[in-house]
Formats: sequence, C-alpha cells, structure tokens
Amino acid sequence: MQLSARQLTLTRQAQTILQRIDFDAASGQTVGLLGPNGSGKSTLLKCLAGLHPDPQRTVLLDRQPLRLLSARQRAQRLALVSQHAEAEDALSVEEIVRLGRSPHRGAFSPWQREDAQAVAAALEMTHLQPLRQRRWQQLSGGEKQRCQIARALAQQPQVLLLDEPTNHLDIQHQLALMQLIASLPVTVVVALHDLNLAARYCQHLVVLKQGEVAAAGTPQQVLTPQRIAAIWQVDASVEQRHPGVMRIDFHCPLCAAGVTAG
Repeated sequence: MQLSARQLTLTRQAQTILQRIDFDAASGQTVGLLGPNGSGKSTLLKCLAGLHPDPQRTVLLDRQPLRLLSARQRAQRLALVSQHAEAEDALSVEEIVRLGRSPHRGAFSPWQREDAQAVAAALEMTHLQPLRQRRWQQLSGGEKQRCQIARALAQQPQVLLLDEPTNHLDIQHQLALMQLIASLPVTVVVALHDLNLAARYCQHLVVLKQGEVAAAGTPQQVLTPQRIAAIWQVDASVEQRHPGVMRIDFHCPLCAAGVTAG
C-alpha cells in the first residue's frame, strides 16, 4: 500500500511546523525519516497517520485521501508506534498486544483463531513470549518499546509508522528489530537518529530540516559527508564497504580531540 503526501503544510498558533512536504513511500518499501531534534519527524508521522487535521486532503493512501476513511478503517490499514506510548500498569504484555486486534473486531465479537494467531506471531517476532504474562509496570524501557511494537504488528497493518523504535533498546534488540522491520511485507516509515541503521536497513531516506524536506533518495544519494555536515553539524566520513552497505564515522568539531563513533 502506497503512502504519500503532497504539499503538506501544518501550522499551529501562527507557527509553521511543516512546510510544503512532498513525501512518497512505495508499497512494501522501508523508508527512513531522518533529521535533527525538532525537525518535524514525529509531527510528520502523526500527519501521515491521520492524527492532525488535513483539510486540504494532502495525505494519500493508495492515491486516495486518507481523510475519506473512518478512524476504524484507518486503524485497519495503518499502525503508529509513538516514542512514549503508554499502557495501563496492570495489563500484561499479552493483554496489551491483544489490543492490536481491536480494529478488526466488533464490540461483542468473539475471539477468533486468526486473532490468536496474530497475537502469537507478534509476540514471537518481538521475542516477547517469555514475558507475555509480565505486567506493564514491571517492564524495562526497552521491553515496553517491544511490547508496543508487538501490539502494532498484531494489528496486521498494511502501513507501519514507527517513531524512534530503537530508543531504549540494547544493540542486540536494535539490530533484531531493524531486521524484522526491513523484512516485513508492508510499507514502513521509521523515524531514526542512527544514520548507520538507516543506511543499512532502509531502501529510501527522507531528511527533514526545520520542517521542510532537505533531501530524499537512496542512502548513498542522501548520506554524503557534505549533507551530514550541513544537516547535523558534524564532520563525517562515509565508506562504501560493498554494494548497498555503508559505514559512517562521525567526528565532532566541537571536541578538543577528535571523537569517532560509528
């Protein structure tokens, strides 16, 4: 399912948050949304999910205005995992993941085999089976993040929107999650801070700066030393290890001695 926006502009209290955004995520594509803090990544994701007013109908799902769909129809097609999603403390991991089935069920519909299968698959994909009976209040930050992602996967959306999903995750779970995201047969838009993860797992990148699209294209086209310096204010060296695989090293100009991270 294709997700796009045409000249999307969002203004709040006379302040322009997003300005003339043109955005495309092709069906089945994994798109990385990059940019410094405050560049508009989270706001754009919410707009793409239909959570902000769109009177001009600039957000399109398979070339049809998203606003023409009811809230339930949108939830059957799109899932958004926010940075700081919360849940009731007393709910177990499995109970939270089961909530992902709500858009597909009536208020009094009995629990079906396909519901149970979707929940079991989501728990397995996020490695949460051993924690399925643990309460929300007992989870670490990374476990909570994986739980909310599992809930979104149980929703079985055709478009998955993720806002900084690797926050709070250790390296093992960051890599496992990004591999899972890249392998899903759905359209994915994921906001990331880690440029190396974006280069490795995303087919297409969109860079925001001050609420506008500063660059869009493949990782090789977008993540050049010149653009990284202009957007993130750091020096960088980019190594093409072999076709399709990049490594970016960063050098902070503000440090008295060179600091390298990768």
